[in-house]
Amino acid sequence: MANASGGPAPSDALVLFGVTGDLAHKMIFPALYAMVKRGVLRVPVVGVARSPMTLAQLQQRATDGIRKAGRIDDPRALRQLLSLLRYVGGDYNDPGTFSALRQALGTARRPAHYLAIPPSLFSTVITGLGAAGLADHARVIVEKPFGRDLASARTLNLVARSVFPEDAIFRIDHFLGKEAIMNILYFRFANSFLEPIWNRNHVASVQMTLSEDFGVNGRGAFYETAGCLCDVIQNHLFQIVALLAMEPPAYRGFGAVHSEQAAVFQAMRPLKSADVVRGQYAGYRKEPDVARNSDVETFCAVRLYIDSWRWAGVPWYLRSGKRLPETAAEVLVQLKPPPQRLFADSAPADGRANYLRFRLSPTSAVALAARVKRAGKEFVGDQRELYLLDQQPGEEAPYERLLTDAMAGDGALFTREDAVEAAWAVVDGVLKRHRRVHPYRRGSWGPRAADALIAADGGWHDPSA
Repeated sequence: MANASGGPAPSDALVLFGVTGDLAHKMIFPALYAMVKRGVLRVPVVGVARSPMTLAQLQQRATDGIRKAGRIDDPRALRQLLSLLRYVGGDYNDPGTFSALRQALGTARRPAHYLAIPPSLFSTVITGLGAAGLADHARVIVEKPFGRDLASARTLNLVARSVFPEDAIFRIDHFLGKEAIMNILYFRFANSFLEPIWNRNHVASVQMTLSEDFGVNGRGAFYETAGCLCDVIQNHLFQIVALLAMEPPAYRGFGAVHSEQAAVFQAMRPLKSADVVRGQYAGYRKEPDVARNSDVETFCAVRLYIDSWRWAGVPWYLRSGKRLPETAAEVLVQLKPPPQRLFADSAPADGRANYLRFRLSPTSAVALAARVKRAGKEFVGDQRELYLLDQQPGEEAPYERLLTDAMAGDGALFTREDAVEAAWAVVDGVLKRHRRVHPYRRGSWGPRAADALIAADGGWHDPSA
């Protein structure tokens, strides 16, 4: 599927399965509106769902989602998007639904099929597309989670590969579309000063926090099937680990980057129960659709090791949770102290030597902590941050960027089959064998056991500090 210049041919239609769902309403319609405004979406958008709905009702739902996401500042673009919409209603198990989809696509021959549906339906829809002949010269965009463990991920990969070639499968993780995440890769390999210290000889530990100050927000049924380890740690935070830990790619191309990311996952030591702390916020079991005796974690902290030449022996600490003090995402790369204590305060009382900090949200920034001498004769100083705020106007939202790339056939920000399976292999053992959850107070930083996990390396850095 190539164009005249030899590159991948763009998709000539977008099929949105699950068009009546929350994801489409809150994220996808605003992204499509932004794409129309930028002039990159001019092809039909065919919504598919099981709900009976008229085209006018779908157009109204799209308008409502766009309005709630922000101001409608371009009525002409909105009218254009609404004119592109089509709707097909029907059961995904019914071949007639796919026949109706074929008719709605008209002359389109290279559609991109986006599965914004529950994971339990992925195989059903992919198989239905193949049986209906709708996979030829097409692409499929699959929402996370891609499987619920190693076995299910392998099965889903087999199903997808039986219908689509690997370069036509786009496993989407909206986290990879964030500008701050992309900047990690750029910062690592665009700055020569970093490479000499980016290894086990100079890095003491790495820690990551992705915290949310809200709960499951009515998504109890989903969270009961996923939990924090699968929903956040295994995909979002593992992807950041891969960007930070990967070796320099051999050439400038997403294939080389993907190979190095997969190598990081393959080098990760499989987690054991002693490496994982699971927590559950007080009141979670009273949420709608949550089991009264639920053992699902709403907080998870892990200690991870990467058994590679560069990172052997360096602990990586990852934590994420709901009902924490604030919503933020941050990475702190802790450097080792100077080899000789030339000045009395060169080893800080709090144990925090120089570090590099990536602030990912709610603002994007990079900070380097270094000690600076105080005025006077005494050789004493303070640790201060050299802080670079990296917020830029006009940044593309993650779904806008990822949908644009997928429809253009650009797989740079998507995950590959071998990387997906290698990441699942790291957590597979503790999904089956783990300790019970620790309860924690709402508004706290999780259970105390998570603090004990990282105590030997100076404790968790507070993202609000």
